[in-house]
This record gives sequence, C-alpha cells and structure tokens, in this order.
Amino acid sequence: MRIGIDVGGTNTDAVALEGRTVLASVKQTTSEDVTTGIVQALKSLKAQHDFAPADVEAIMLGTTHFINALVEGRDLAPTAALRLGLPATASLPPMVGWPERLTTAARGKSYLAHGGHEFDGQEISPLRPDEIRGIAHDMEAAGTRSIAISSVFSPINDEFEESAAEIIRAELGSGVAVSLSHEIGRVGLLERENATIINAALRELADKIIGRLVEVIHAEGYSCPLFLSQNDGTLMDVEYARKYPVATFASGPTNSMRGAAITSGLETCAVVDVGGTTSDVGVLTNGFPREATTVVDVAGVRTNFRMPDVLSMGIGGGSIVHDGYVGPASVGYRLTSDALVFGGATVTATDIAVAAGLVDLGDASAVAHLDSGMVKAMVDQIGTRVADTVERMRTSSAPLPVVAVGGGSVILPKALPGLAEIHLPQNSGVANAIGAAIAQVSGEVDKVYSLATRSRSSVIDEAKAEATEKAIAAGASAENVEVVEFDEFPIPYLPGNATRIRAKAVGDLGIKEMAR
Repeated sequence: MRIGIDVGGTNTDAVALEGRTVLASVKQTTSEDVTTGIVQALKSLKAQHDFAPADVEAIMLGTTHFINALVEGRDLAPTAALRLGLPATASLPPMVGWPERLTTAARGKSYLAHGGHEFDGQEISPLRPDEIRGIAHDMEAAGTRSIAISSVFSPINDEFEESAAEIIRAELGSGVAVSLSHEIGRVGLLERENATIINAALRELADKIIGRLVEVIHAEGYSCPLFLSQNDGTLMDVEYARKYPVATFASGPTNSMRGAAITSGLETCAVVDVGGTTSDVGVLTNGFPREATTVVDVAGVRTNFRMPDVLSMGIGGGSIVHDGYVGPASVGYRLTSDALVFGGATVTATDIAVAAGLVDLGDASAVAHLDSGMVKAMVDQIGTRVADTVERMRTSSAPLPVVAVGGGSVILPKALPGLAEIHLPQNSGVANAIGAAIAQVSGEVDKVYSLATRSRSSVIDEAKAEATEKAIAAGASAENVEVVEFDEFPIPYLPGNATRIRAKAVGDLGIKEMAR
C-alpha cells in the first residue's frame, strides 16, 4: 500500500492506494504547521481504512511550502552567487533583474571569477584557485551560509563548477551548502544561474522542513521511505529534496495532472484543476505533464528548470460573483461559511453550480431566489473562459479530451463550448494526492553536442543512456526504465554541426531494490 499526500495553500488531500485502487481519501484544511496537518491526514486515513504502519511501503508528498517561502521572501538563507566566466559575461552580473525584496531577503552577494567553457567544452579561460579562495573568504566574512555556483556552458562541461565547489568546501567547511547550476537548470546561463541561486536560498529551509517531516512520520510508527513530488510529475527521495528544493515548486499542478491520467484512463488530454480560488489548465502527453519550453517566471525571477506548461485563471469554487462577473476575488477557505448554500451571504461560483443543478451541495433552497437568467449567464461565462484557456493550450487541431479534477471541479458545466464533454472521473477531488502516490522516477539530459567528429546515432544513444542511468540513480527500477521524451534541435549558428538534445527516461519506483 502507498500513501499520497498533497499539501496545498488551502487544503491538504491524502489517499491510501493499493495498486490503483483508492482505499481511503481525505480532504482537510491545511494547518499553519505543515507537519501537523500531515500527521492528522495519516490518522484520518487510518480511521477510514484500518491498516498498520508496516503495511505502507512508501509515503509520497507534494508541497507548495518552498515556493510559498520564495514568493513571500521568508526563511531564505544568506546566499552568495559565484559565476565562472571571466573575461566574458561581466556586463550582466548575477541576480540582475531580481526583485529587490528577494535580494534583500536572501542578503544576496554576487561574484565573478575566471573560468567557463564554450559550447563544445573548450575553456574560455582557466580556473584560478587562488581567486576562488579569496572569494570564499569574502563570503565567509559576509556571513554567507549557502552558495550558488554557475559556469558558462556547465551542462556541457561541469569541471569548473565541481572544482570551485571543492575549493570552497575546503576553505569554509562542510557547513556551507553549495548548489551547482549544471545539476539544476538547462542550457541558458542567466536563467540556469537564477534557478541555482533560488535553490541555494532555500537549502536551509528544506533541510529543516524535510528533517521535521521524516521525524514526525517515524514518530507515528512508519519506517517506510518518504518521497517528494517534483515539477515534472515524478518523485525524488528526501536527500535529493534537501539538495534541490527548487524541484518541488510546481508539484501541485503536476500531481493533479498525473492523478487525472490515472483516474480518467486518458494518457493524452487537457486537464482543468479547479481549486478554491484559481484553476490551472495543463496538457498531458503520454501520461506526463507537457513541460514549458520557454523561460519560466518564478516570483519575478526568470528561470529555465523543469516546470509544467500551465495557464492559471481566477475561477474557483469560492470565486465571488459580482456585477455579472465570476472572480477573480474569492472567499477561499471560507467557502463553507460564506457561500449562500452554507448559510453565508456571499454569492459564489459554488452557489451558481447548485442553483444550476450541476451539483447537490449544502442547502439548495438558499439559492432558489437567484434569477435563472443570471445563473445561466454565469455558467456560460465559466464554460467560455475555461474553454478559451484550453484552446490556448492546444498545439494541433487534433481532438483533445478535457478532464476536470480538484475540489472545485463541480462548478464546471457538463461540456465546454467548441470542445468535447468534460470527463469528471471518480475521486477527482483528490486527484492531486493520487498523482503523488502513483508517481514514477525520472532522469533527464539536456546538452549541446558537436557532430563534427561523431555520428548522430552515437550521440543520441549516449544521451538516452545517460538519462536512463540518472533515472536508475534516482531510485527507478532498472527493469522498466524507458525513454519517454526525446527532442533534438540543430543549432545552425554554432560551428561544428552543433545540436541540442533533450532526453527524459522514466521508470517505476524501485522500492524492492531500496529495501535490499
């Protein structure tokens, strides 16, 4: 049996799964102390379906805690950014364009040093160890506790990042956390560097929160491993999550989309995840969320790490209906006290759904006075706005089924204008927790290769093999790892017949292998 838990800003959802059968499910209000809510969710599951902690082979958790900390600018470690690229790259220093509140919250300092490589792995300039040592001592004097190191084209050649990290650890000791850009972002220096700095700023918080999670789960008698959901809909173990908290940022939408695939049986579809305040629309391709291929803005910072391609809109179950428009203001977690059907005085999207006969919820007589024309107009408006967003996510004219999940999905009409009927699968309200529990493990490669002296087939084989090895190293069972995504982009403006290759391998979690 597996347990999946998804901690959102408003609700914490949890499920107990045997294979793909839901044995128990829980939806409760998220506690201010994340761990308290998780413990309560575990107890509620056990109350529904009695089981022993020894029956649970793994607990999977998705949380928005780290991205919320970044957005709010709280609990960030004093962070320094070191870029290896001189004499190039000096015109735009690290953290350029960052919101001032974030650089202030992280007490960010930036440094430039010699190093870096060209796209084919050749040096821009040699690394200077004495220069790195001097910078390390300046970081120490400034009270830095976490360091982000980036080097030009480090996804091609990571030698200088690794060497600089080794020098800094030797000077400052193992108490300083070091994040390396080639382990976090993709090709694209500034965006990869930004992602690495964000990761570094969150390392202390990740260590604290994850340590506490492991502690309370063990205190409840569970000896099984704990995994966290990451941005691409796959899993990482707690040690990986301690090092790369930035990989959890979009776990909420991706868990919902993965859960939609499981509950609906559709591997390729649009997914509308309706919460209390907003709705997220994404696309599943072969069972996995389609990833954004452009720069992703996170809390006002440009990044390029793995994130799902998602559009959000201000429509949710708690959206307030005012002056003929639904949202974006919402009663949020106060829905069960403020909505008309629950004895409140605010007209919400949920009230409209009850009045339209879309759902039987609360006291239907409390919305009987609503004008039928207004109710129909609001239902049509919700349907049109959702349909327009789904259309924006389409990349071809091929039919695209639509699956609705999330606690607020009851507000959607039975069909969307110009699109097929909406699929509302069983257990759709806890699809995010199901997605967390069913998640697999992945490995990814994103590199630029020169084909001047090598054949295209050998380069492709190398990239796929490396992605497979990374998936196995992350905990996937070697028996069923397969490459699920492969893209090749020739780069005509670079010499040497250059091509960029991205490969992603995915496999089931190898729990038995971990137990050995």
